[in-house]
Amino acid sequence: MSKLFIKDWIFYKLVASIAIPIALQGLITTGVNMMDTIMIGKVGETQLSAVSLANSFISIFHIFCMGIGMGASVLVARYYGMKDNDSLKKTVTIMLRLCLAMSTLFCVATIFLPRQIMMIYTTEENIIANGAIYLEYSVITYFLLGLSLTCTIVLRNVGQVKIPLYTSIAAFFINVGANYIFIFGKCGAPRMEVAGAAVGTLVARIFEFSVICGYLLFKDKEISYRIKDLFAPVGKLWKEYIRISIPVLISDGILALGNNSVAMVIGRLGENFVAANAVTTVTQQLSSVMIQGFSQAGAIVTGYTLGEGDREKAHRQGYAFLGIGILFGLIAAGIIMLISGPMISAYNLSPQTQEIAWQLMVSISIIVVFQATNSIMTKGVLRGGGDTKILMAADNIFLWVASLPLGILAGLVLHLPAFWIYFFLKIDQVLKAIWCVIRLRSGKWIKKIKSGAEMA
Repeated sequence: MSKLFIKDWIFYKLVASIAIPIALQGLITTGVNMMDTIMIGKVGETQLSAVSLANSFISIFHIFCMGIGMGASVLVARYYGMKDNDSLKKTVTIMLRLCLAMSTLFCVATIFLPRQIMMIYTTEENIIANGAIYLEYSVITYFLLGLSLTCTIVLRNVGQVKIPLYTSIAAFFINVGANYIFIFGKCGAPRMEVAGAAVGTLVARIFEFSVICGYLLFKDKEISYRIKDLFAPVGKLWKEYIRISIPVLISDGILALGNNSVAMVIGRLGENFVAANAVTTVTQQLSSVMIQGFSQAGAIVTGYTLGEGDREKAHRQGYAFLGIGILFGLIAAGIIMLISGPMISAYNLSPQTQEIAWQLMVSISIIVVFQATNSIMTKGVLRGGGDTKILMAADNIFLWVASLPLGILAGLVLHLPAFWIYFFLKIDQVLKAIWCVIRLRSGKWIKKIKSGAEMA
């Protein structure tokens, strides 16, 4: 247990300086999602379910972009620690090219197949029709979301955490205001309901993209990355990027498909379960924003330490991050139980949906302890150490071999109570937490990354 705390206040101060702004940004983003669901929930459970399932597809894109950005961040943090700015710029170039390609792919799919996408998640026609409308209005947001998300990750890795935070605060108010106007038809605008929710999000994304990408491409002096760099040759860095970052992208991509398979199972459990899950998902996000911050701080700090060549220090810090994960997992569980009642009451839900939501809240409060631990380790420390190939295997084995089969058995075959259905759908979080401790102790997660000079 003593390993879970280190007497290094400079370390904790550095971690907090990175994690807290990221967590606050996550809190604001979750607040936007919460306001979206509350507002659209006032229109009806069908519309709430439709937006929730449509966002399940958009979340595939979001996770792919997180994979692209976090994969690049392993190299960005390490090269920043090495003070190898040329390799850092080339990494950003590869990241942005991949992001643009991914945005184009999802944009085309959404333009031509909105109904078919919704039919993946549900067989209920009203939900399909409303979800297709939401997707049609969300087409442009892929480019805006993808570029602002990946650029935000890069800025954080070089210590620029305030700009994304301030931008998210402003985007929150813009989104809430636009949603209110377009969902309910205020200030002379037409009442658009589901379409209005998509338009409100689009307006906020335009603002977010303009500020974040504008700052990186025209203002930032830490990297000094400019538009012309997007067209510059990247040479042999492609090989190092593929070796370290592509497993992260593949892992997060397959994980996104797996999570959407979970959404498909939930979508077939009925409108009440889907609506209840939409409420509890926002609650879980609210309770675990600090976990997201410490996860990214884990990757950044580990990258810095290993970039300086200190493996032993990185290993000690890894145990400290494990302790942080356990602590904030317990805190998140307590928060969920405290806010469950007010959160469920904030929505216009039927008694049956409320009962399901209560069961899901209890299940989530248990799962989140394990999720916090493995998130800070897998998305933070182990990934920052370059252990991306093993993480790719572990993420997906536990999901596809345990969570999905057991979740389908519990929900669609045995028809167990909602508590157990959700618990088995998320059992991979428990298994990964145990595996992470074993991997951390082995020390095999620390991998060498080549500098630009070594690749020349």
